[in-house]
Amino acid sequence: MANRRSFIKQSLMVSVASLFPFRFTKADVNEPTIGIMPAASGQPMVISTWSHGLAANEAAALIIDAGGKALDAVEKGVHVPEADPETMSVGLGGLPDSEGNVTLDACIMAPSGNAGSVTYLQHILHPVSVARKVMENTPHVILSGEGALKFALDNGFEKTNLLTDKAKAEWEKWKSSGAHYAPNANWENHDTIGLLAMDASGDLAGACTTSGMAFKHPGRVGDSPVIGAGLFVDNKIGAATATGEGEAVLKTLGSFLIVEFMRNGMHPQQACEAAIQRLTEAVKVHDNMQVGYLAINKAGEIGAFALRKGFQYAVYQNGEHKLIDAGFLFEWK
Repeated sequence: MANRRSFIKQSLMVSVASLFPFRFTKADVNEPTIGIMPAASGQPMVISTWSHGLAANEAAALIIDAGGKALDAVEKGVHVPEADPETMSVGLGGLPDSEGNVTLDACIMAPSGNAGSVTYLQHILHPVSVARKVMENTPHVILSGEGALKFALDNGFEKTNLLTDKAKAEWEKWKSSGAHYAPNANWENHDTIGLLAMDASGDLAGACTTSGMAFKHPGRVGDSPVIGAGLFVDNKIGAATATGEGEAVLKTLGSFLIVEFMRNGMHPQQACEAAIQRLTEAVKVHDNMQVGYLAINKAGEIGAFALRKGFQYAVYQNGEHKLIDAGFLFEWK
């Protein structure tokens, strides 16, 4: 029986490799400036995207260090950038769409596999908490636009003016420049925050929240609130989250793909690299495209990789907070 299981597992690995063959070797990959941290199985830990993840991780760490649940940790963690007016790609202070409206996307996923999401939500400071209400209080996964706002207000959330003077000035500058509708991925503003946590019980949860592309077309929704694209959690295997140009992530379901790679035996680092490789094969990679992936498995092993240089991720592990430069495939032209 054991030999049969080994044979089946080996056959699956071969099948996956044939579906997603590497076209670059380790020598082609630009390594992170700080190595991947060692596994810490059974120890609480938090990982998140970009430098604003450091403050988010601190809030999440307070919860898991006190014996709290990963689900609570990821929600409270991303509350920090959602409420920070200086973070111009998430929540309050986020750069608006082409009509000057701040619209938010967010999702959350629990160890149980349950998930909730809101898209194109306006006037609410913490869209991730609305997403959690969708997950826990409805049979649905996604609520959008006016329906999501009505649900939030019906559940006690209050309207907030999310357009700060700084963000409004940036929008007015863009508008007065005569620029036609041609938003970029806003990666240079440190983009989406995706946060993954493991609690003392070894349970995994994740959250992802963003204000999306600067000056985007009204109604545009990226990968961040889409389960399997911007975020995916399988408590038996691991979790992954994405940042960068959402359209490319949506076309390849990057976070789900990474978890499936891990399910078939890949280390999180290998899985993130394989997902970037898959992206280069599936979509047209333009000169301004950036995508970054972050992953963790049940052993507490971490992976991070980006299409281009510049992606950073924050790690809380063994009582320490660190900001790490991820490996990448291409230099910027």
